[in-house]
Amino acid sequence: MVSSLPAVAARVSDTLIARGHHGVIVTQDEPTHTAAEAAQALGVEVGAIAKSLVFLLDEDPVLLLVSGEHQVDLTRTGERLQGTLTRAPATMVREVTGQPIGGVAPVGHPANLSTYVDNALSRHRELWAAGGHPNTVFRTSFTELVRITAGLAIDVD
Repeated sequence: MVSSLPAVAARVSDTLIARGHHGVIVTQDEPTHTAAEAAQALGVEVGAIAKSLVFLLDEDPVLLLVSGEHQVDLTRTGERLQGTLTRAPATMVREVTGQPIGGVAPVGHPANLSTYVDNALSRHRELWAAGGHPNTVFRTSFTELVRITAGLAIDVD
């Protein structure tokens, strides 16, 4: 089967399927650069956008899947994770995810990252996350997102 998806998004789709998700990646006409833009393009609330953000917890890269309505308070969230939380440099984000910033998906990375999922996402029946490329997304739910990422649900400030 020939895929019209960018290779990185096809890898995300394959990973989703391997983890029991339907694997459907939606390609948008234009990339969205913010959660608000993604929400507008999809016709959903900004809180239903699951942002994939890479941080360093002490010195280890971790993935936080955060509601589009939240900014991460590094001090409080770091305390919850029992360490010091800092933003990962862009070069590290690309290295550990294999995906460009603005399109980082919750899955499909070269190696599994410890993943934490914002409990605020559970308020939405349907969630949308990036599909590995800036103009790709996929639909999921909170329960499914926690399952396919082997993530730990936490409160994110």
